[in-house]
Amino acid sequence: MSQDGVCKLNGHPSENGGAMKTRPLLNRRLDGLGTTIFAEMSALATATGAINLGQGFPDTDGPESVREAAVRALRDGRGNQYPPGPGVPELRQAIADHQHRFYGLSLDPDTEVLVTTGATEAIAATMLALLEPGDEVIAFEPFYDSYAACIAMAGAQRVPLTLRAPDFRPDLDELRALITPRTRLLLLNTPHNPTGTVLAPDELSGIAALAVEHDLLVVTDEVYEHLVFTGAHHPIAALPGMRERTVSISSSGKTFSYTGWKIGWVTGDAPLVAAVRAAKQYLTFVSGGPFQYAIAEALALPDAFFTGFREDMRRKRDLLAEGLRTAGFRVYEPEGTYFITTDISPFGDEDAYTFCRALPERCGVAAVPNSVFYDDPEAGRSQVRFTFCKRDDVLRDAVERLARLG
Repeated sequence: MSQDGVCKLNGHPSENGGAMKTRPLLNRRLDGLGTTIFAEMSALATATGAINLGQGFPDTDGPESVREAAVRALRDGRGNQYPPGPGVPELRQAIADHQHRFYGLSLDPDTEVLVTTGATEAIAATMLALLEPGDEVIAFEPFYDSYAACIAMAGAQRVPLTLRAPDFRPDLDELRALITPRTRLLLLNTPHNPTGTVLAPDELSGIAALAVEHDLLVVTDEVYEHLVFTGAHHPIAALPGMRERTVSISSSGKTFSYTGWKIGWVTGDAPLVAAVRAAKQYLTFVSGGPFQYAIAEALALPDAFFTGFREDMRRKRDLLAEGLRTAGFRVYEPEGTYFITTDISPFGDEDAYTFCRALPERCGVAAVPNSVFYDDPEAGRSQVRFTFCKRDDVLRDAVERLARLG
């Protein structure tokens, strides 16, 4: 209590009065987790008028038929009030049909499918549902930044398995060595953001064998499942002994280019999905009613859509990759996703964060430093990520601007 009787919190007066110890406002589990790098670099791109190749969002909408399906649902009054907690039946059935159509997985849409507010909420709900304080989670590093936050909010500890340039392949012997009696869960991401690595069948089999041997849960983020340029996407849930221990996560945003709709999903054995639903219902409860009906139609689009989408992104990848090489970057060509990881060492630079802060002023392009995706920033200190999910004319303009670095 100060002399004037006013309580102070973090050194600031409180109108409520009363004695209170000064302490940080942010929960210590989230210490160091401030504004995301995507928001920071996107704000910098806006402020400088730079082309934003940092944040992974398309600059054109997806199929017109899908957008019209959302409009039709709005006009027909479908989903304008609270949809069912697990998701509208039409979408849950469409997700189950999609998993069977592409991967041969059979799911009960009533008990083994859960609709979420994007994949980010799916990851958060899964971590909160399945982890206890002190549990260890092994995740591939570099990892998408929400992984660290979600693991921390659950009170668990993340244990990184580093994917190293130039191949960014997981070392399964190293993975085995990281497993301890406190390991609860393996968090996979394939195709992998930001490196573009797609786990091969033998790698998935090796990971599955370790999960079964040590009785571990597996959570797999597969949002880029339809953006595989080398090989194919193979869900680990389809492997022997994995269905009952795997939570699979995906979403509509990356495949159908409606990222603002935030329609994601969780699939898995009924007990796992029930556990995730128990946590998810206290986060958003439900969301995106009309969009759920639209995505149900989107998932039923013919094979030609999915093939055409992948080939269009492959062409964009090649366009940007060639431009980056010409500009002087070392390019690690991705097997999947819509990101390219590069190395800035050929420019004589080693600090990716400083490089990215200066890049908009230097040549009018914004990118993201991979170092923020590592627990040990030195492991990715010279790596920079660019996205190619933009119009061709935007990518060509970006390539011309990047050429000024040479």
